[in-house]
Amino acid sequence: MEPSYTMDAGEVLWWTHRSGYRLPTEAEWEYACRAGSQGPHYGALGAIAWTANDQLESPQDVGLKLPNDFGLFDTLGNAWEWCWDHLDPARYGDYRVFRGGGFADKHWSVRASTRRGGAPGMCHPDVGFRLARGGFKTPDAAQGWSAREDRDRGSMSGMLPSGWTPRDHPDR
Repeated sequence: MEPSYTMDAGEVLWWTHRSGYRLPTEAEWEYACRAGSQGPHYGALGAIAWTANDQLESPQDVGLKLPNDFGLFDTLGNAWEWCWDHLDPARYGDYRVFRGGGFADKHWSVRASTRRGGAPGMCHPDVGFRLARGGFKTPDAAQGWSAREDRDRGSMSGMLPSGWTPRDHPDR
């Protein structure tokens, strides 16, 4: 098994064709979380996820709530999970996405479609990770992710899509 990541001058590089352990792309994470379901949750939220409704002080042991149809526990609630994708490179630079919601989040925020993010190296008690394994046939074949598109979005100038603010914008 070849490692999926290497470091080059402080930058983490993902070799998408390698078979090692890695963070999932957002698309992979959402597919695994939904497990074929169509709604915001794969079951009744109280039965599948720890949220602010439970008034907890910390994440709970995995597996105490019901799994999704793929047999995965705690893909919603308990702890947000890092994904490989950048949040919005034009605004946040190297911030990465995390998904799923945490034990301290309100019920309306714990959904399969909710995304947030943070800077690499940040630490919060309700952010963790779930590993994926395996590679893709070509460098740009990673499900739902493209290094080229991330670079292009991060270097946009002029008119930006609605809701995007460049990193050097005076209102930031």
